[in-house]
Amino acid sequence: MMKKLFAGLLFLFALNAVAEEELLEPDKAFAFEAEVKDGAIQARWDIADNYYMYRDKIRFEVDNPDIKLGEPELPEGKVKDDEFFGKVETFRGSVEVSVPIESGSGPFELTAHSQGCADAGVCYPPHRQTVNLEATEPAGSQNGQAAGDKRSIQSLNEDLGLNQGDDEVLAPDEAFVFSTERVDANTLRMNLQIAPDHYVYRDKFEFSVKQGDARVGEVQLPEGKSKDDEFFGRIQVFEDEVSIDIPLQRSSKEAGEVELGIVYQGCAEKLGICYPPIRKSETFNLPATESIADDTAAGEADAPATAAADAASPGSGGSGESADEAPQSEQDTIAASLETGGILVILTFFGLGLLLAFTPCVFPMIPILSSIIIGQGDRITTGRAFTMSTVYVLAMALTYTVAGVIAGMLGENLQAAFQNPWILGSFATIFVLLSLSMFGFYELQMPAALQGKLSEVSNRQKGGSLTGVAVMGFLSALIVGPCVAAPLAGALIYIGQTGDAVLGGMALFALSLGMGLPLIAIGTSAGKLLPRAGGWMDAVKAIFGVMLLAVAIWMLERIIPDSVALWLWAALLIISGIYMKALEPLPADTSGWHRLWKGLGIIVLVYGILLVIGASAGANDKFRPLHGVFAGAGGGGSSQQQSLQFENIKTVEDFENKLAQAKAAGKPVMLDFYADWCIYCKDYEKYVFTDQRVIERLDNFVLLKADVTDNDDKDKALLRKFGLVAPPAILFFGPDGEERRGRRLVGAMGADGFHDHLNMMSF
Repeated sequence: MMKKLFAGLLFLFALNAVAEEELLEPDKAFAFEAEVKDGAIQARWDIADNYYMYRDKIRFEVDNPDIKLGEPELPEGKVKDDEFFGKVETFRGSVEVSVPIESGSGPFELTAHSQGCADAGVCYPPHRQTVNLEATEPAGSQNGQAAGDKRSIQSLNEDLGLNQGDDEVLAPDEAFVFSTERVDANTLRMNLQIAPDHYVYRDKFEFSVKQGDARVGEVQLPEGKSKDDEFFGRIQVFEDEVSIDIPLQRSSKEAGEVELGIVYQGCAEKLGICYPPIRKSETFNLPATESIADDTAAGEADAPATAAADAASPGSGGSGESADEAPQSEQDTIAASLETGGILVILTFFGLGLLLAFTPCVFPMIPILSSIIIGQGDRITTGRAFTMSTVYVLAMALTYTVAGVIAGMLGENLQAAFQNPWILGSFATIFVLLSLSMFGFYELQMPAALQGKLSEVSNRQKGGSLTGVAVMGFLSALIVGPCVAAPLAGALIYIGQTGDAVLGGMALFALSLGMGLPLIAIGTSAGKLLPRAGGWMDAVKAIFGVMLLAVAIWMLERIIPDSVALWLWAALLIISGIYMKALEPLPADTSGWHRLWKGLGIIVLVYGILLVIGASAGANDKFRPLHGVFAGAGGGGSSQQQSLQFENIKTVEDFENKLAQAKAAGKPVMLDFYADWCIYCKDYEKYVFTDQRVIERLDNFVLLKADVTDNDDKDKALLRKFGLVAPPAILFFGPDGEERRGRRLVGAMGADGFHDHLNMMSF
C-alpha cells in the first residue's frame, strides 16, 4: 500500500521535471489488447520506446463469477536494479501473456493490472486496462461441461474397477435428467428425473435470476424423504422424481426475457459417492404480466433463493426467521420511504441530519469553523460570521451530496479514497500550522514588510477568504467525517437501486444541511460573542489553537498506533495545563476568574499525567487511561481485557469459504466490516465487542472481520457483494447460511443497544 502511494506521489512530483519530454498517457505507453484463443486468454502489451513494465505487477481478474482463470504464463523478464523496488524483472518492447480459462463460458470483462515506468525517471501509478471478451465451451461437444463430466466419470469407473455391464457411475446428466418449463407469466417449473439408487439433497437447491427484470420469490419445496446421511447427518432427500415451482417477482409488466440459474447436488447411494454441485441455466421468454414486485428490499435482486430459506417452515427441522417474519433494517426502511417522495421525506432527512449533527464525525468541524472565524480577529462582524459559516456548510453539504450520489450510482466511496496516511497526515499538518498561527507564532516571526503586503492584498480581496472557507468545507466533508449512518446508507441504497440521483441527492443535501445547521449557529455566535482586541482575545485564540491541535491528533489516530496517539494526547494536555499556570502560585489578590482558570489547568494537567501512566502501562483508550492498569496488582485479576476474537477475511472467496464451513457446522455467522479510519468501528471494538454480555451472546457465532482500510479492489468487491459503500456495517447469517438482512446494522450503536439487538434474533 505504502509503495503504491509513494509511487503515485513520485509520479505527480516528477511531472514538472520531465514536462519538456511530454510523457505518454499510460494507455499509449503500455498499449494493451487481448483475445480468447484455444481455451486461454492471449494478452499482449506493446511497450513504447524508453518505457518498461514490472513483471511482478501483472495480474488479471474477470467480472463473471462462472469463469475461473488459471495462473498467468509470464515469460522471463530482464533483471533490473530498480531505484524504487530493488532487483526486479522488467519487460521492454512487448510482452505476451497466456492465461488459461479453467472453467466457465460466456461474456466477461477482463481487467489487466500492471505498472510501468519511463526511463526519464518517472513511475506511473498502478494501472488498470479492461477489454470485453467471451469464453466458449470446448469444441467437439454440445456441452463442454457434460463432456468433461463424461471423461471424469470414465476415469472414476476405471478407478473403481467397474466394467461395462456392472453398476457404473452415471454421468450427472444421466443420473439426474433435468428439464424446465414455463407455467405462467410469473412461475417457472424445474423437473428432475432421478435414476434408481440415486437421490438429491433437498436443502442444496439454489435458484437465481442471472439476467432479466425479475428476481426469485420464496420457493416452496415439497417434503422429502428423511435420511441419515454420512456426510450431512439427518436430512431430507428426493428420490425418483421431483418438480419444483419457482415464483418470479417481476419489476416490469412488459414482456421480456430472463435467464434462470439453478444449482443442485445429489449422490449415488449404492456406490457411496456424491456428485459435486451441478449448475444449470435456462432462458425463458416471459409474456406481459399485471403482477409485479412491490417490495424494495435492496441487494436481493441477484441473491439466490435457497432451500435453506424454506427450512424455517414448520416441519422442516430448520431454524431462523422467515422472510415474512424478519423485520426490515433501518437503512432499508429509510430507503423505502424515499419511494413515496414528497416534501415530507426531504424534511425527514433534514431532521435526521440534525440528530447526526453532534456525532463524532461532525463534532470536529466545530473547532475548524470556529477557528476560521476567530482567525479574522476583531474585524469580524455577526453578518460576516454568518456568511462564512453558511459558505462552509453549503460547501460541505454539496460535497456530501455529490460524493453520495457517486457512491450510490457507482459504488465508489470518495471519502474512503481520501483516508490514507499521506492525505490525513497533510491535513493534520495544516491544522497544526493553523493552530500555531492562533498562538501568534507567525505574527512574531513574519517580517513587517511582508505582513503589510499580505494585509493589503487581504483587504483588497475580502471575497477571496470565502473561497478558502468553501475549500475548507469541501475538504472537511471528504477527509474529516467519513462516517456512514443509517440515513446516509438508506439514501445510497435508494440511489443504487432506482438510479434516481435527483431525489436521492435532494435527500442527501437535506441531510447535510441538517448536520450543518448547528455549525451555522455556532459560527454566527462566535462572530457575535467574540471579544474585541486585548488579553481576552488572545486567550480565546489560544483555546481554539489547542482545539485545532486536538483535531489534528484525532485525525492521526486513524493511521498511528493507539499507544502513540495516547502519548500525543498526554503531551497536549500537560503542555496546555502548564500554559494555564497550573504549577504557578497565585497572588493573594487574584480574581475569581484567574482561580477558575488555574483550577481547570490543574484538571487538564492531572488528566494528562493519567494518560502518561496509561500509555506506559499499555492502555489504548484516552477516555479510560487506567482501565486494567492495576487489575493484576493483587494477583486476582488480569490486565488483559477480554474481547471478541475475529477471523480476518479479505476477499469474496474467503467469506464464502468461511460461510460454507459455518453452515456445515450449523453455526450462525457475524460479519464485521472495519477500517482504521472508521471512528465508529473503533468504538465497536473498544466499547461493544469488550462487553461481557455481548461476548457471551455471541459465544456460538463464527466471527468474521473484513478489514477494508486499504479500499483496494478486493475490498471494494467485498463491499459491493453486500450493497455497502463503507464501514461500519455488521451483517448476520443464520445456521442455514442465509443473511438475516432485516438484522443488518449500519452506523454506530452502544453496547446496550447491540446486546438488545442480538436478543431479538432467533438463532
